[in-house]
Amino acid sequence: MSTFSWNKEYIRLHPLQTAGITMFLAGRYIFAIFFLYGFWHKFVREWLWTDKMYGFFTQRLTDPPQLNDFQIFYLEQFAIPLALPIAWIVTIGELIIGICLALGLTVRANAAFALFLVLNFAAGGFYNLTLPPFMIYSVLMLLLPSGHWLGLDRKLHERYPDSLWFR
Repeated sequence: MSTFSWNKEYIRLHPLQTAGITMFLAGRYIFAIFFLYGFWHKFVREWLWTDKMYGFFTQRLTDPPQLNDFQIFYLEQFAIPLALPIAWIVTIGELIIGICLALGLTVRANAAFALFLVLNFAAGGFYNLTLPPFMIYSVLMLLLPSGHWLGLDRKLHERYPDSLWFR
């Protein structure tokens, strides 16, 4: 199987593959925009230097829907005591993930980071209908070389073939 290429001849010979890759890349950019918006939202609302994250975590313990035992344990023993560092990790993490996915830079590593954040959102009781698609898309970005299809990963992999970051 040949390596995907954005040239007319390849696209003409592989129209379905090109359409699938194009749709997948559109999803990657939507994913990136979502994370960049998440960063912007938290940044302008001062999550990095206030107790807002602490307030969200403590409110989560008392508000419906009911949490399971693991979520209560997660909030009480991990999230609430570490609310400010978690706010930094989430906010700056969303910025890094958004930029790297938009550039096609270390896509697989950032997909793993995004999956980690999304799983932690669910563990903290912040589960909503957007999380399963983000979990699935994170796994797909881990498996597929979308940074090679469009992004910096292909060039960096050519330059540093032994690096795990650009595979």
